[in-house]
Amino acid sequence: MGGRQRPPRARTPRRNGSSGGGARVNARVEIARLEGFLAWEAEVAEAERDARAFAGQFSWLPAAERESLERAYAADRLRYAEEVVDRAVERCRQLAARYRSECRRICARWAALCLSVTLAAALFAAVPALLRG
Repeated sequence: MGGRQRPPRARTPRRNGSSGGGARVNARVEIARLEGFLAWEAEVAEAERDARAFAGQFSWLPAAERESLERAYAADRLRYAEEVVDRAVERCRQLAARYRSECRRICARWAALCLSVTLAAALFAAVPALLRG
């Protein structure tokens, strides 16, 4: 049926220069890319199959026009699928940023609480010694 549209854009992880676990991260990224490729190929095959079924309803059309209708149907469906994937990816990025922000906020509160408890314990330990001396 003609050329296929590009698969949805994959996000490449940032490299932070850490030496530990690099091979594992790369393997995960490659597996995710492979899964994405296979999912996209399945979507293309399904779009082409549905396009053939849709165009088959118009048996009175000449073969060239039915093929044109198939290509248009499949292209429209793949364009829509790509938009859905792009919106989902953007939403995931927004949620990840929000969760990172919340995690930083919670960690900062815990650090402040631990510091306060430590200072209070040190103060309670030091006060009796200062009162005796």
